[in-house]
Amino acid sequence: MSHAEFVHLRVHTAYSLSEGAIHIKHLASLCAELKMPAVAMTDTANMFGALEFSETLAGAGIQPIVGVTLPIENPYLALPRSGRKPAPEALVFLAQNSVGYANLMKLVSKAHLESDGHEAAHITIDDLREDGRTEGIIAFTGGALGPLGHLLRDGQMDKAKALLDDLTSLFPGRLYMEIQRHGLEEEAQTEAAFLDLAYERDLPLVATNQCFFPDASMYEAHDALLCIAEGTYVETRERRRLTPDHA
Repeated sequence: MSHAEFVHLRVHTAYSLSEGAIHIKHLASLCAELKMPAVAMTDTANMFGALEFSETLAGAGIQPIVGVTLPIENPYLALPRSGRKPAPEALVFLAQNSVGYANLMKLVSKAHLESDGHEAAHITIDDLREDGRTEGIIAFTGGALGPLGHLLRDGQMDKAKALLDDLTSLFPGRLYMEIQRHGLEEEAQTEAAFLDLAYERDLPLVATNQCFFPDASMYEAHDALLCIAEGTYVETRERRRLTPDHA
């Protein structure tokens, strides 16, 4: 199979419950159609589909890359006046080898077993500091909506650099500065800073497209799915919204 111009490294399958709308068998056919030699599955806070994904993609002659999008508490965000902890923000982890795969399973399990039942499953920076816990894992900084992007959008460059110091030490030689272009305002606000920090720290760049549905024609149907999942309405202004480019 000839190499594609782009390999998706941040795909949410239907195992991203009430969020992803890409079935694994369809993903295999899409990769073959686009001449994509590899693809990464990064469902939100779970690895339920890892076995089906690996067997289906490998059977189609496509290299499966197992990963996860895992929310993490941002230790550098100030507690708001409401006193409620800020929502955790996602980092992306890919298994580099069998050790990394085992560590990802442990982190995901920890996220579900130790998170408060009233909040999304997530981990902390301290969880990543446990002995050997990041070995064999490749990490992406999470794009504009991740913890690093949040600090940059707030103009907190010193705290952003401190978080980047943490991540660099936790993933030596395995941390990638992630940039995305889905047409979101947050992406335009942070891209220049991401590039500057990457060159300043000699960090490799990775361009990802966070896929939730197979193609732009499914955007409206997927938008309705998000509304159902969150118990809101399509016309509601203050709610989670994606763009047709999340395909």
